Amino acid sequence: MIEVGLIGFGLAGRCFHAPVIRAVNGLRLSVILQRTGDLAAQTYPDARIVRSLDELLAIDSVSLIVIATPNQTHFPLAKRCLAAGRHVVIDKPFATTVAEALELIRLAKQHDRIVTVYHDRRFDADFQGLRGLVASGELGRIVRFENTYDRFRPNPRPGAWREQPGPGSGVLFDLAPHLIDQAFMLLGEPVGISADIRTERPGFATDDAFDLLLHYPGGTRALLRATMLAAVPRPRFLMLGEKGSYLKRDFDPLENSLRHGHVPADNQWVLEKPENWGELTLADRDSRITRKIPSVGDWREFYANLRDAILGDTPLLVTPQQALDVMLALKLAVDSHEKCATLPWHSIQI
Repeated sequence: MIEVGLIGFGLAGRCFHAPVIRAVNGLRLSVILQRTGDLAAQTYPDARIVRSLDELLAIDSVSLIVIATPNQTHFPLAKRCLAAGRHVVIDKPFATTVAEALELIRLAKQHDRIVTVYHDRRFDADFQGLRGLVASGELGRIVRFENTYDRFRPNPRPGAWREQPGPGSGVLFDLAPHLIDQAFMLLGEPVGISADIRTERPGFATDDAFDLLLHYPGGTRALLRATMLAAVPRPRFLMLGEKGSYLKRDFDPLENSLRHGHVPADNQWVLEKPENWGELTLADRDSRITRKIPSVGDWREFYANLRDAILGDTPLLVTPQQALDVMLALKLAVDSHEKCATLPWHSIQI
């Protein structure tokens, strides 16, 4: 049994980490660091509640620490946890700069510990269905992938740290890591990135919309985009290939279910109904055939794989190299926006 300590009991810790950890055999959510309040104690009365990182690190039985705190705290918290000899999961983004990411990876190697980032959306059931479709080759050569994360939030949220200027704030660092990781999983590293990062809502001090265009050889493009002013959201996924297309209109419902405290009660975590599955359309000169692509998989796969990797039974799925690549893409997107130019991709191999 791997004992887990969770730092932070806001939205991410409470809704997107704690219930998933609890649902994975071999992991025990034994300690929660909540600096103030008693919500963690009420929700998980069997867990020990601590108020400081020093208290958490003093508990020798905790070998895995999950960091679900504001973005600017990811690096200093992860650095201390790694130096204390713990395995570490960091909620996205991995860090706020490439230099911070490299330092965390160096520390993990030095202490022979795992450090990874919570790219949970890689394990969305609809995205896993799309990955299987791409791997099958049915679409032929991919020419375009559109990945959209739309919301409708026209008004500011009082006290929301993501809407206050600072390292890692804004929608780019909040949502783009999901979309970049998914694009890299399907298409690999690009040859260039161009970006438009902007603030669309009056009175807001941080970015709240973006369009990232990943350039691939042969004219293939991936458009990654988000806005907070989509009263009617655009399709979640669109993929065009030489033999047909794939369209997924709505989000996988698991996030919304967990956000509202509805944790699947049994072993069935694929919540999407078949009528809402993505659609594959294959076409040629004489015919057009459309069928549904089943949604498969769920977020528990992240923590189940991490458990097995800690035990030495399997390779890590979300690797430090992949975490670094997303950080490099974020930096390149910011630089591209500032220079109004498409910039070439340069990977740093670790």
